[in-house]
Amino acid sequence: MIDKKDKVKNIFDSIAFRYDFLNHLLSFGVDHYWRRKALRLSKVGGDSFLLDVACGTGDVAIEAHKQGVKKIVGADFSHNMLGLFKEKSEWIVGKAIQTTAEQMPFRENTFTNITVAFGVRNFYDIKEGFRSFHRVLKPNGKATVIEFQMPENKFFKILYKFYFKKILPFIGGIVSKNKTAYKYLPDSVEEFDEKISLIDLLKEVGFKSVKKYKLTFGIVQVVIVEKQ
Repeated sequence: MIDKKDKVKNIFDSIAFRYDFLNHLLSFGVDHYWRRKALRLSKVGGDSFLLDVACGTGDVAIEAHKQGVKKIVGADFSHNMLGLFKEKSEWIVGKAIQTTAEQMPFRENTFTNITVAFGVRNFYDIKEGFRSFHRVLKPNGKATVIEFQMPENKFFKILYKFYFKKILPFIGGIVSKNKTAYKYLPDSVEEFDEKISLIDLLKEVGFKSVKKYKLTFGIVQVVIVEKQ
């Protein structure tokens, strides 16, 4: 039986060629704002050394680069995603690493910032992934997690679930030609929201100074923590 690590890799390898297009289409372009806002809340800049985990095709890293970050490393387990990142941005060539979050090959106390956008729910061991974050961050370094969550408003929650469970898989399946992938994605959001507390897990591995922000009617959460 294929494990989660390989299942997720296979899914993202298969949809990589349509990933950016579908992200922007299915979020109505608001995904640009989510990344930009999260990075500004993290206060990244010219002095930052950023590791973008589950970087995919590099949209977070590219936005960070626009905000003045010059030292950036991308990490993702999908070979095809990394390949597209390199095509989009020559400056990441040689600094894009194929690895899982749980077993990153970086030295302790290396980075000032870590970002992960919509990727935590794909980790095969979330707590171990966060432990890895804590290890490679410098003291006072920040980890920024951007992730979907179910909205609290009951009416909006009904609309959101209908869109996520019916419309998104239908459009995503047709465009990507992979219906399984775009069924997994919304299912993983609901399961993640029901079972996982990002803040609790981050605190358990040693992070402090937890701040949480809600964006776009509460469908996206940005959690920022520091290593003491």
